[in-house]
Amino acid sequence: MTRPPTAAQRRVIEAAEPETGRITGTGTQLARLVALGLAFRHPRPPHDHFLTPAGHRIREAADAVSPPAPEPPVEPTAPSGVFTARLGGEPDAVATPARARDVRTAWQGLLEIRRMTHRDGATDRPCAWERGRLAHSAALALEAAGCVPATATQPGYRVTDTPQPEAVAVRHPDPAALTDCAEALRRAGWQVSEHAETRGGRWLLASPRRA
Repeated sequence: MTRPPTAAQRRVIEAAEPETGRITGTGTQLARLVALGLAFRHPRPPHDHFLTPAGHRIREAADAVSPPAPEPPVEPTAPSGVFTARLGGEPDAVATPARARDVRTAWQGLLEIRRMTHRDGATDRPCAWERGRLAHSAALALEAAGCVPATATQPGYRVTDTPQPEAVAVRHPDPAALTDCAEALRRAGWQVSEHAETRGGRWLLASPRRA
């Protein structure tokens, strides 16, 4: 960073989403923050911008002086054509080379978000952005590892939310495939435990590891 941010740029930084570090502003403001090393542009559409560790430090310093009133998080609506993780059960979940490329690109983009938003630059554990989208983040980790989601006609994994904070359930009718899902999630930085279903079978409880 060659010079401190302007007052307008600081307002953009201070208005960042608390959990994810996502920022909004004019194209010029965002480009300048990227050039200053205070933000980065996500490689996947809609190409949102997020604070880097340096940007987070400026925001936290401002919070220490004048903490803002908390606001409820708002989940942005994905525009048409943006990658969406498959939770399992989608009727049109067809495996194609194009889909495989999209999954690889989305996973690499997620690793970049981890690197840029973790203070230590770690990519081996989920970040705040993922904890705000638990089911979709777990599903992306599974699909990126080669696990197959369920469709309307074929068995596969299914990811669902649970009443437990920061945890999702993963089910698969094939015990061996369920084990593969557990290993895939652990490699992606999730804590996984296996449980018995009331009427037989097993299921996974997965939560993002913090350290």
